[in-house]
Amino acid sequence: MITTDILIIGAGPTGLFTVFEAGLLKLKCHLIDALPQPGGQCSEIYPKKPIYDIPAYPEILAGDLTKNLLEQIKQFEPSFTLGERADSIEKQEDGTFIVTTNKGTKHRAPVVAIAGGLGSFEPRKPPIPNISNFEDKGVEYIIREPEIYRNKKVVIAGGGDSALDWAIFLSDIASEVTLVHRRNEFRGALDSVERVQELKDIGKIHLITPAEIKKVYGTDHVTGVQIVEKGEEPYVYEADHFIPLFGLSPKLGPIANWGLEIEKNAIKVNNALDYQTNIPGIYAIGDVNTYPGKLKLILCGFHEATLMCQSAFQRIHPEKKYVMKYTTVGGVEGFDGTKKEAPKAVVKAIS
Repeated sequence: MITTDILIIGAGPTGLFTVFEAGLLKLKCHLIDALPQPGGQCSEIYPKKPIYDIPAYPEILAGDLTKNLLEQIKQFEPSFTLGERADSIEKQEDGTFIVTTNKGTKHRAPVVAIAGGLGSFEPRKPPIPNISNFEDKGVEYIIREPEIYRNKKVVIAGGGDSALDWAIFLSDIASEVTLVHRRNEFRGALDSVERVQELKDIGKIHLITPAEIKKVYGTDHVTGVQIVEKGEEPYVYEADHFIPLFGLSPKLGPIANWGLEIEKNAIKVNNALDYQTNIPGIYAIGDVNTYPGKLKLILCGFHEATLMCQSAFQRIHPEKKYVMKYTTVGGVEGFDGTKKEAPKAVVKAIS
């Protein structure tokens, strides 16, 4: 059983920033995310997409935002359950909650913060009739362990950042990387497109466009795929792995069955106070929630996380008086590479 002060469901930007705000109050956090790494959409779907609404950053890449948030919260030592989806929740007699994942991992906390963005993500699967027969047998929709592709023949399908980035990365691991896209133009970052072209020119990536994968071949494991190039006859292309990267489809998932008040696939919260749901002790922050005037911006998620943590502190420590002060009074360890004493805001809050 994993125990913590605040259990955060969703390790996207809002969930990660919650760790920082909770850490200032000396509250420990544990995060659950169905994806294999922190960052949510910023890491999985568009790591090289520029974001423009982060204060003090005229422009920052989504992947760099995740990296900075992880650096910011490192001092508070959060723990993670990654690659698992939060499935069920049970309220205990002492007021705490037990959240169990689809793999049976149990977590206990007095406060649950749902920061699941647009929900849990499921891969968008191509319309290939027999593809489900080869899932985990050479067909992978999310790359979790790049080493399994070492010295293998890999075919990647897709035209976005994820397809481009993984084709580039695996070109140094796999014996052969082939990138198939139904258009000649790619949707990814320009530097990634240029890098793929460079790797194509030196023979490290095979680029087949415009084309589509129509079939998967094999018995116990993938042995090849059928490629149909525009205006050409279909042909079989040898492969050990087929990785279709067409993005992830957001779904609220099992959280929709937790007894929360739902409106248009979002969780209703009390924005006049602390972003608490209709169940005391369960909060929803970021894109997953809804209230009058809601804006789905990362900036707004950060604001909601800040107010939620103050409410969570009062819920966990009702006997302690919370007095907000500026974090700049005493500094925070790690921002400039030095070790500083705890911020006076923290000391005051828990005294």
